[in-house]
Amino acid sequence: MTDTLQSSLESGILTVRLNRPDQMNAFTIEMGEALIEMLDQADANDAVRAIIFTGNGRAFCAGMDLSSDGNVFGLDESVDPNSAEMVKNRDVGGILTLRMFRMKKPLIGAINGASVGVGSTMQLPMDVRIASEKAKFGFVFSQRGVTLESCASWFLPRLVGLPKALEWSYTGKVFGAEEALASGLISEILAPDALLDRAQEIARSFTEGTSAMSVAANRQLLWRMMGAEHPMEAHKIESRTMLHSSMRDGKEGVQSFLEKRSPEFTDKVSDGAPAGFDWDQEPDWS
Repeated sequence: MTDTLQSSLESGILTVRLNRPDQMNAFTIEMGEALIEMLDQADANDAVRAIIFTGNGRAFCAGMDLSSDGNVFGLDESVDPNSAEMVKNRDVGGILTLRMFRMKKPLIGAINGASVGVGSTMQLPMDVRIASEKAKFGFVFSQRGVTLESCASWFLPRLVGLPKALEWSYTGKVFGAEEALASGLISEILAPDALLDRAQEIARSFTEGTSAMSVAANRQLLWRMMGAEHPMEAHKIESRTMLHSSMRDGKEGVQSFLEKRSPEFTDKVSDGAPAGFDWDQEPDWS
């Protein structure tokens, strides 16, 4: 981990702060790699039940750091886009959001200020996004002469609908929290000093009294089934996950309900997915 991030774990909630406040938390390849490493560690750690992302200073993330040398997006310009070498020349924001997609823990964005470019696209695989009154958003790529990245062309229309995704992508405009709320990009607007308290309240609602395995499986089921061709695909997988859970935490859940006490769930996410459900599966680059 590098000093581009700060993190703290308390009561099962991992708070991750982008930590380049003097540069408005501008995104670097190093920061992206640190975030991916942090996500790997959090998924393997059963003490982590939910993750909150926010920024130090007045910004969440002002996009890619455009002051770096060479290709500012970290790509090798000598590689032919049509060649097999492209598998090694991937957009680091896309690698990050694909890792977020595979997460087994709820992800909550507490957007404290400006977030444009990758600062906005990295939020898209998060399960909840809430924002300060001072937050701003922007998919500004058309104004920089580049395209969407971080898998935004997949995530964004699923969150806000195709017409709004097209509008924001064509114009590249920067917009405030009110428009983000009206379009469904965020779910709440809060005063700056109330933002993190509310994010922690949401995290606790996901983690207190719930089965970590149930939450993990449900997160993966919902995200992955958005692209399924038929509900039969969901039926096949849910039948397997229901069998697994009903034999483990499900027994405790039922018994604790009958005995009118709090459940003591023990099924560990670190032990792996329910049989027949490959929740880490990812298509090959081809």
